[in-house]
Amino acid sequence: MDPKLTEVSQLFERFKAALSRKDFDSCTMFLSQLKVMLTEFRSLPPLFEETPNAVHELTLARDIYEHAVVLSVKTEDQDAFERDFFQLKPYYTDARNRLPPSSQEHPILGLNLLRLLVQNRIAEFHTELELLSSSALENPCIKHAVELEQSFMEGAYNRVLSARQTVPHETYVYFMDLLAKTVRDEIAGCSEKAYDFLSIKDACQMLLYTSEQELLKYIDEEHPEWEVKDGLVIFQKAKESAPCKEIPSLQLINQTLSYARELERIV
Repeated sequence: MDPKLTEVSQLFERFKAALSRKDFDSCTMFLSQLKVMLTEFRSLPPLFEETPNAVHELTLARDIYEHAVVLSVKTEDQDAFERDFFQLKPYYTDARNRLPPSSQEHPILGLNLLRLLVQNRIAEFHTELELLSSSALENPCIKHAVELEQSFMEGAYNRVLSARQTVPHETYVYFMDLLAKTVRDEIAGCSEKAYDFLSIKDACQMLLYTSEQELLKYIDEEHPEWEVKDGLVIFQKAKESAPCKEIPSLQLINQTLSYARELERIV
């Protein structure tokens, strides 16, 4: 085996060992070294040169970037996820015909869809879907993300939250927790505008909590401006502190008339 390839393989084994024992600092250090070493392989994207060890090098690089994506989830670093995913993506597209299939491809593609959903990047979510094959769309990891997006758009928030119990892969839990927070924040914002107060029981039901303790913890951490008193959750302080945005109607009328006069003059 080529000495450089051997060196990369050995360092990658150290990276995987550190990842299994959750030594994320060592993982980050090893990953930086691996990425620098991979730049010496001319068989990798974007060059794709036909070197003697091209298939082995491409397979090893794909494996490294797949583990890098997993590391970014475990360290809860969404920026690193995006960087590593886009470095990995050419191995799933441009190098598809050069490599054997990867068992991690669909879980990682589904993870990326879930990330886009959490970040409310719906247009990009659908763009990524359009690039997938019909067989990929039938994969449980992809279908999970698609069904979540449909539930989220329909406002079926209970289905979104319950989907955490049926994640197709353990790495999905991080993004599911973020999505659950997004959903609850959305419900909370609507609730404080629609009601002056709610009973604790109704607030639990509205925010999809199973116990009063969970609700009180959420209020304490996310909405300290809400008041809990006599079995009620009172939103009045939140309403009073919210800035009142008045539409400058007279200014808009004057501007509209001015535009109309200009248009008439042009015509």
